[in-house]
Amino acid sequence: MNITEKTVLITGGGSGIGFEIAKLLSNKGNKVIITGRSEARLQKAAAQLNNVSYIPTDVNSESDIDNVVERINNEFGSLDILINNAGQAYYHRLGTDGDTYSKAADEIQTNYLSIIRITDKLLPLLRVSKEAAIVNVSSIVVFAPGINLATYAASKAALHSYTRALRYSLALNTGIKVFELMPPLVNTEFSTEIGGENGIHPEVVAQGLIDGFEKDEYELHIGNTADLYKLYLSSPEEALNVLNQGRE
Repeated sequence: MNITEKTVLITGGGSGIGFEIAKLLSNKGNKVIITGRSEARLQKAAAQLNNVSYIPTDVNSESDIDNVVERINNEFGSLDILINNAGQAYYHRLGTDGDTYSKAADEIQTNYLSIIRITDKLLPLLRVSKEAAIVNVSSIVVFAPGINLATYAASKAALHSYTRALRYSLALNTGIKVFELMPPLVNTEFSTEIGGENGIHPEVVAQGLIDGFEKDEYELHIGNTADLYKLYLSSPEEALNVLNQGRE
């Protein structure tokens, strides 16, 4: 897939993985639009990059998403790549910590349902692009849930299933390509609570996506995700044990 001279929307693009993807894609001559809830963070991010615009957005707000769609139509006139990167995670233990339902509801809404909504609303623009793509950012925990991230893992597993079905469905009657970016632990502010300082740099994840675009490789197992996936295929229980070593 050619990834130059395209219009790209990245949710959660003001920091972490989203910011690094925005940097690499803007350096390749694309028009990049980043969204996020903090306008100050978006301003700071856009100021560090070339050819990057921003739209303050809560992905869980339908009116905010409608505003994004309207602004892309009016100000850019097209969209070629949608990268669903915004996410929500709670670090908690099932059966020990309380309020599991509320935490799970937040994660399902942000990590799964909001992605379905924004994808549905932007599909008309993507359908008329000469070469379009959707990228959903899931996680290594799709293959083995972390015991302190169980409801987060469930939300990403739902996203994984949806992404596979979307890829199959769109391939039947469109040219839209559907990618899934599956990082392991990444050293970002988002993952601070779960030991993110031990994770890989978000630039590695961003580069993995660029490589996937260029190779038309649709399910991208970044870093340790590749090894865990192989283990999962041979023994799901062993993959579960390995992912949770030292976390009991």
